[in-house]
Amino acid sequence: QVQLVESGGGLVQTGGSLRLSCAASGSISSITVMGWFRQAPGKQREFMTSITSSGNTNYADSVKGRFTISRDTVKNTLFLQMNSLKPEDTAVYLCYANARTTTATGWSTFWGQGTQVTVSS
Repeated sequence: QVQLVESGGGLVQTGGSLRLSCAASGSISSITVMGWFRQAPGKQREFMTSITSSGNTNYADSVKGRFTISRDTVKNTLFLQMNSLKPEDTAVYLCYANARTTTATGWSTFWGQGTQVTVSS
């Protein structure tokens, strides 16, 4: 199995910044895509951004130009730099990884538990 643990969430004022981290561990054979979703109360889970093992990135329009995703492929750690935060960015942020374990032949998507980000107005 693969475990993902997010950190770095918290309370910040409008216009502030936060840096989230997501550390992957376990019986990892290989990871292709890693990324971030978020879920606000009463809303569906929303795609934010993703990054491939070769560094190709993809962003939702709502965060393009404000959020930057990066990845340490050696340490299997994912980062999300969030700048110019707005109250509507308030949500639980969850990281995911498409990975193959040492005990399975196929690929699976693994999820972290999430970290709360609250932006005050």
